[in-house]
Amino acid sequence: MPEWAPGLGSSIELIDGQWIMESPMGRIAVTFAPRNEFGVLDHHVTLASGETFYNPMRVTTDGAGCEVVFSVRRRAAMTDEEFERDANAVLSDLVRLKRMMERP
Repeated sequence: MPEWAPGLGSSIELIDGQWIMESPMGRIAVTFAPRNEFGVLDHHVTLASGETFYNPMRVTTDGAGCEVVFSVRRRAAMTDEEFERDANAVLSDLVRLKRMMERP
């Protein structure tokens, strides 16, 4: 994740069954849905404050490749500018992931 989503965190480590990342927001925990055959990579991101965000994410096969779908969810108190900034950050991360996966 730090390679393709550097805004979320710069390092990641599995500690007591939970992924812990050092991020610009402090230490965060990322908890993924259990491994499954359907490509569901939904995850919760918990900030140091205890605030948790749910992030729906899917990977589906598409011929010889795959498609990654990440739903950007708007928090109740978000301004239009904050939501747009968040959506643009996710888009940038997904473009970076695409380039990584397509490297020879």
